[in-house]
Amino acid sequence: MKRASFALVLAAAGCAHAGAKPASQPSPAAAPVAAVPAPFPSTYRPFPSVPTLIRGGTVMTAAGQVIPGGEVLMVDGKVAAVGQNLTAPAGAQVVDATGKYVTPGVIDTHSHLGVYASPGVQAHSDGNEATSPNTAEVWAEHSVWPQDPGFIRALEGGVTTMQILPGSANLFGGRSVVLKNVPSRTVQGMKFPGAPYGVKMACGENPKRVYGSRGGPSTRMGEMAAFRAAWIRAQAYRERWDRWERDGREAKSMPDRDLELETLAGVLRGQILVHNHCYRADEMAQMIDLSHEFGYRIRSFHHGVEAYKIRDLLARDSIAGSLWADWWGFKMEALDFTRANLAMVHQAGARAIVHSDDPTGIQKLNQEAAKAIEAGREMGIEVSENEAIRWMTANPAWALGIDDKVGTLEPGKNADVVVWSGNPFSVYTRVDRVYIDGALMYDRMDPRRQPRTDFEVGLFPGEAQR
Repeated sequence: MKRASFALVLAAAGCAHAGAKPASQPSPAAAPVAAVPAPFPSTYRPFPSVPTLIRGGTVMTAAGQVIPGGEVLMVDGKVAAVGQNLTAPAGAQVVDATGKYVTPGVIDTHSHLGVYASPGVQAHSDGNEATSPNTAEVWAEHSVWPQDPGFIRALEGGVTTMQILPGSANLFGGRSVVLKNVPSRTVQGMKFPGAPYGVKMACGENPKRVYGSRGGPSTRMGEMAAFRAAWIRAQAYRERWDRWERDGREAKSMPDRDLELETLAGVLRGQILVHNHCYRADEMAQMIDLSHEFGYRIRSFHHGVEAYKIRDLLARDSIAGSLWADWWGFKMEALDFTRANLAMVHQAGARAIVHSDDPTGIQKLNQEAAKAIEAGREMGIEVSENEAIRWMTANPAWALGIDDKVGTLEPGKNADVVVWSGNPFSVYTRVDRVYIDGALMYDRMDPRRQPRTDFEVGLFPGEAQR
């Protein structure tokens, strides 16, 4: 049977100490994210769906409940009810999930799919605008190739939402974009409606390696000075525009636009979230001090190999840790690692997140979480599966500013749902079904719901005819 391409599917569908008491949520509440109009608005529209009742599986809501023999009802693209003995509307599709597990869709806070697309050739290397240490003016969405086959592989791993980031060559790499993992001809058709932008910041070895022989910064102190100078410019830029707003928006006095400073001013206004690539504990502490100096908040540290050393600071400032389970040792700043990193950050009361930064790792974030659970237990930190499911659903949703829409199975949330063949923390488990806004986007048992990108179908026309 012919395997559907993206286009065909579209047409068919029309860091506290080890003995501390675990905290379920960080105590400090982060300020709400302010809405801001987007010059490149989302054109995403949910795929057609039918009322669906998933019945009989173990439902892990990621909101604190695990319901054996549970049920999830999806209506009009939303979670309508979660519990037991639910009544399905007339004509609803009933899915038997007996022996299976049901969870929210998996969310990856750190992906480069689309900007470093497959196949991995120079022509697809669009993630690092390595022309200046500060390229806050660039936007990752303008490099995303929707035909990247990696999106399909991620869907097969249960990933429904992901943040696409620029690379880490620069101090300011540019804006990120949050995408829904759906077929689309354009990146605008994948953009998560209402999701705030992020900005990628990077400290440490990468920027000084790239720019050390190109005019700097060539040292960590040079990086810090460049950060501070950029934020000083951004403060002045914001004040000019605020003054213009206060003075009645006279056209003759309208300030000149600066795309780099627009992004940084958006951070200072609380409209754009900071996602900070940083490995060493001392540098993360420096970045926190920098945020205090200029009055912005860091939403998440990414990679954070030494996050366990400052886990109390992360909890204090409500900063998430987007971390690996066991990827370390590939450069000097990534050496001082413990496999219990995620568990220790979680135990301190900070938001722990399993992220990928890799087109293969994004396919098995559930297995990465399982490794981190076991590493914590080996150290005497008991992390329940009920808590760890949040590492790849609710916590990343918070880090991306979309936790009011996705990340948990609760009435009113978007119906992003994964049906697993067994316990999601087992290496033997596979994703059986993936729903996005209530629409069935992947079915392991139905070749018609195992999409290929048009790029792949074009490469393998013989296979496309099967």
